[in-house]
Amino acid sequence: MSLVLVLLAIVAAFGLLRGVEAPGGNAIAPSTSESAEVTALTDQFAGSDEGSVLIIATRDDGAELTDAELASVSALVPEIDATTGHTASQPFSSEDEQAAVIQTGIALGDDNTATADEVKALRATLAENPIDGMTVLVTGGSAFGADIAGAFEGADFTLLMVTIGIVALLLILTYRSPILWIIPLTVVAIADRIASLATNAVGGVLGLRFDAGIISVLVFGAGTNYALLLISRYREELLTTDDHRRALATAWRGTAPAILASNVTVVLSLLTLVFAVIPGTRGLGISSAIGLIIALLAVLFALPPLLAVCGRGIFWPFVPRPGQPTGGRRVWGTVAGRVVRRPVVALVAGGSLLAIMALGLFGTSIGLTQTEKFRVASESATGLDTLSEHFPAGESQPMIVIAGSDSVDEVATAAADIPGVVRVTPLGESEDGELGKLMVTGEPGPGTPESLALVEELRTVVHGVDGADALVGGAVAEDVDARAGNVQDLLLIVPLVLSVSFIVLLVLLRSLVAPALLLVVNVVSAVAAIGAGSWLSRVLFGQDALDLQVPLLSFLFLVALGIDYTIFLVHRARSEAAAHGTKQGMVRAVANTGGVITSAGIVLAAVFAALGMLPLVTLGQLGLIVGLGVIVDTLVVRTVIVPALFSLLGDRIWWPSKAPKAGPPSGAPHEDGPQGRESEHDAPHSDPVLVG
Repeated sequence: MSLVLVLLAIVAAFGLLRGVEAPGGNAIAPSTSESAEVTALTDQFAGSDEGSVLIIATRDDGAELTDAELASVSALVPEIDATTGHTASQPFSSEDEQAAVIQTGIALGDDNTATADEVKALRATLAENPIDGMTVLVTGGSAFGADIAGAFEGADFTLLMVTIGIVALLLILTYRSPILWIIPLTVVAIADRIASLATNAVGGVLGLRFDAGIISVLVFGAGTNYALLLISRYREELLTTDDHRRALATAWRGTAPAILASNVTVVLSLLTLVFAVIPGTRGLGISSAIGLIIALLAVLFALPPLLAVCGRGIFWPFVPRPGQPTGGRRVWGTVAGRVVRRPVVALVAGGSLLAIMALGLFGTSIGLTQTEKFRVASESATGLDTLSEHFPAGESQPMIVIAGSDSVDEVATAAADIPGVVRVTPLGESEDGELGKLMVTGEPGPGTPESLALVEELRTVVHGVDGADALVGGAVAEDVDARAGNVQDLLLIVPLVLSVSFIVLLVLLRSLVAPALLLVVNVVSAVAAIGAGSWLSRVLFGQDALDLQVPLLSFLFLVALGIDYTIFLVHRARSEAAAHGTKQGMVRAVANTGGVITSAGIVLAAVFAALGMLPLVTLGQLGLIVGLGVIVDTLVVRTVIVPALFSLLGDRIWWPSKAPKAGPPSGAPHEDGPQGRESEHDAPHSDPVLVG
């Protein structure tokens, strides 16, 4: 009956959410920023639905353009006009006479994907009209947006297939069964699809912007982790009883609290992003939280009925039966036993490793230029590099100034006197005649420190023109506002995430000392992973800076997901401590959860690493840092540092609560239920470390 209800719920979800689509576009700056105000005011001008691109032509041998070649470039103008429906400029040559540029308008779509169709059509026209010995490239702000959208064509499907392949392979290696892996993978895949539809629906209603690839990674990673924990405990219980349904029920009761606490921690941490000022960050928080809640429901309520129907034979060929030995725990028990015997050495060693990793933060800068944001080559980036060799690099993305029409001439004069400004071009008045618009072309390349400084100086100057109420926008100004917004989000969200994690641990462990120490350890681990990841990005991939959103999202995922594994371990340790005391309870907790937590960590790290398949450097950096951090948290923090802390503090770790009371050494049930029950295969004599 349970399985039937689950199937009906899945069918209903697909039926209700079918056909919904998420809104397009992704503003990178706060909606209240100056650049966003300029974008809104632009709608009052004619041609606000138009963008512009630059077409740059150079000789393949780098020589000066001849009159005949310039004439051939000029001959492209009628073809360009026919394609775009706008009037293109005649080509103008660079001072070195080695390049010529045509500027033309294009129709802007509702999002980058729609605009990409216009850019594709223009590039197709140029390809149909080649000039012998010359290269013609389309670049500029609209072309960059189009190339980003084009780079993602098929990328989400590729990411999904790679993620499924990684999860399938790791599940096969974990379970050593040609059958079992299919069940959790199917459940998580269905959850991912429902999550995709649900987040699209919510995004459409609330106008959210988010990256669907990150949500899929989270759903697959977290969902698989929950399934691993449940199935591992199920297998453990099958070694104590012949009734597989009873074993499954016991496993569900034993793991559901930890899974729920883990999910609540991550979901609440993600929901703190609703306070973010960057639209994409805010949208990612809400949509990811929805995805993880769906993953939780799928694992807790869809997976158990499937396992119950299949029975213990699903583990074939290594079917667990009562009385069988469990050799896998001996390794983790041995490691934990050595840690608790020499906790100071273990703590110093683990802390030293994290400190060395954190040194990678030195020399780390934040913010990528336009050309640095692509992992793979793009025509717009190549075109910008070519443009920068022959023209002021700022030609590709000029700044836009809007001021009162009575003061626009004064603003133009003031802007033209700023060092680094190449020219100021009037672009007309608003339809009501109250506003004037200027295009300010700067010399520095977009995204460079010089261009950001120029925006700040331009704003200072035009804001000083009395009565002008001038505002500075455009892509470069948007970059300035995005940097400020991300710093604001980092300073606000980080304390909120830490507060949420602390409260969840406080409720779960009923202690002040343990949550405080565990949270400090997770923060240090997260900082270490960011440091090591940024160093690896510089050394291995030549990426001199992290993208704007990477520090905040990396920290959030690392702390929230790191708390996951802490919850899995310490929840079991508290239960074991009731029968064996705090130190031996931790040893037994590591022994019993070591294999499953390590498997879960490897799965999560691998699916995050799959983000490197996507074409944007931002996602690759996020995947590298989070993947590395999860591995370190799994193998170092959970295996070495946390057991060492518990060994050093002993029962004081539970203060102000009383320490879980040690009961009979074996076999006796107690208030924590089956989690603390000891079976024949758990008996101390089966693992010398546990005697210790």
